[in-house]
Amino acid sequence: MELYWDEAPIHVIDFEGGLQCGIVEYGIVTIKGSSIESVATRFCQPKAPIPKNEWSIHKITTAEASLEMPFEEEWERFASIRESGPLAAHFASAENTMLKSVFPYPRKSPSWLDDGKSIVSWGPWLDTGTLYRNMRRAEDSLKLADLVRRYHLQPGLDDLSSIHCPVGRQNYHCALYDAIASALLLIYYCKEFSKHRLLLSEVIGRSQGSRAKRQKIKQRELF
Repeated sequence: MELYWDEAPIHVIDFEGGLQCGIVEYGIVTIKGSSIESVATRFCQPKAPIPKNEWSIHKITTAEASLEMPFEEEWERFASIRESGPLAAHFASAENTMLKSVFPYPRKSPSWLDDGKSIVSWGPWLDTGTLYRNMRRAEDSLKLADLVRRYHLQPGLDDLSSIHCPVGRQNYHCALYDAIASALLLIYYCKEFSKHRLLLSEVIGRSQGSRAKRQKIKQRELF
């Protein structure tokens, strides 16, 4: 039996960091239907000093991040959420690459595409960047902040960030703030841009970067 998109928790994630210093902050927003069930975030000890060009974006200093445990300590958290539901992100290839650089594979987990099938992969991802790219006009920006403002989600994001985000981390390029923004875009897409109640597999299918991959998943739904 297919799952409706709101019958399993979806874990929207965002990372701050880079190849040199690694993941220095993560944010996770777990949603079910149109509701936020839980959030998690913290700084992570960098592998190397945070470059100035990265600090200029996320404003996390090497000194403050070095006081925290490294991201490698989060194996159980990320393996567990992948078992319970699919992961989502805004242009998920970046999050997938960073996650795999630390944990190449999760535990055996449901595929969320084939009923009863388990796989050893962080994907398939739900991708808000791809979802909105597939419906945009050529001139429309796909930046997270621009999409949030275009669809009038900024007031809701401001309210939720004041409740859930740490003090001083209530702006774009803060991991939990961006994860909340992505979660709102995903909820909005599923509520406003479909004429029927979306199956989870449909949202995953629409999140694929190539037309061939989207079509392959769509054909599977017919059988």
